[in-house]
Amino acid sequence: MSVLILNLSFFVTFNMENQKHLFNLKEDIHYLNGAYMSPNLKAVEQAGIEGIIRKTDPTSIKEKDFFEPAEEVKSLFGKLINASPKQIALIPSASYGLMNAIKNVPIKKGQHAITVNEEFPSDHLTLRKFCQENDAELKVIKPPKTIIGRTQEWTQKILESINEDTAVVVMSSIHWMEGLKFDLKAIGEKCRSTNTYFIVDGTQSVGALPIDVEAFKIDALICASYKWLLGPYSSGLAYYSERFNDGEPIEYSWMTRKDGHDFSKLTTYPEEFEDGAMRYNVGEFSNFIALPMIKSALKQILSWKTENIQSYCFELLRPLRDYLEEKKIEKDDNKMVSAHLYGLFIPENVNLSKLMEDVKAHNIHLSARGKSIRISPHVYNDAKDVNALIEVLNKHL
Repeated sequence: MSVLILNLSFFVTFNMENQKHLFNLKEDIHYLNGAYMSPNLKAVEQAGIEGIIRKTDPTSIKEKDFFEPAEEVKSLFGKLINASPKQIALIPSASYGLMNAIKNVPIKKGQHAITVNEEFPSDHLTLRKFCQENDAELKVIKPPKTIIGRTQEWTQKILESINEDTAVVVMSSIHWMEGLKFDLKAIGEKCRSTNTYFIVDGTQSVGALPIDVEAFKIDALICASYKWLLGPYSSGLAYYSERFNDGEPIEYSWMTRKDGHDFSKLTTYPEEFEDGAMRYNVGEFSNFIALPMIKSALKQILSWKTENIQSYCFELLRPLRDYLEEKKIEKDDNKMVSAHLYGLFIPENVNLSKLMEDVKAHNIHLSARGKSIRISPHVYNDAKDVNALIEVLNKHL
């Protein structure tokens, strides 16, 4: 069978054009691995360099710089997820943000917690520790064995498992291996009706897929920045709803207290925290290198709009979906699978190791996760990247 080759002219039908010129990706690689780590935007790279240089002259860093840039980043992130900046905290990692949330979830004797099968390790490990400490059952909801209708059936199983005895549900916004789009709105509404805390790890989609913490009734949304937020590693953002406003944070930084911005009052050692989610900020959250990078990335994402990123990636992968359909390789309905993280189950008769070796030999970068390969494009990808992947797949399928 001949390989489908996409005409580059198809991009003229798009609202958004290819944005590779804003990145420094090498021309000879096909980087379809944004779910592993994003490349830096040129503007983000420059912001980081300027941040490094800035400390060469410490007199350029004023007292207000410990707080104002952080507030700017919180405001931008709030616009992205429809949240008040007051309810957003700066975190060093997703696991840190998750622990801040889970340690403040109330649980009664006999209650249980819920997550999904093959959830990202940080989510599973955090929830498992919570259950161990509270002598509670951890219920792992497994997917159906079928591929067609998989997302809807899996969501239904999650919904049916949530009841008044469910203390908390912890899950990713989409499945990190398969890219399945769980119905977060329905799950959030069910959690709210049973007084269950709903904690979502948004690392796998926030920045590339629209999300609304108010509409989805999410109690805590945790996001590392180095994937779809296009930011640096060891940095992230978290939303904590008002249910957490009186909670106990992981650490006790002077910067999170009332009047922390007033350096003349530091040795009054105030007990009271600033309002909202301020208490959940990591110590030294005013990172003079990372914050400008995150700010630059968020501004670009808001300019693009996440719905446009999804549309771009969806159209970009159209030839791949057509090819897989011709090969009769099953995939759930297109509406149920994210466009920026597309998990493809490999038939059992295909040697996955050899396939990945061939992919690598052709300078194609993507990830193997479980029994599937994870194809994760962004607006820096074009038709050549997709065609290169199809050509390699065609030798193995």
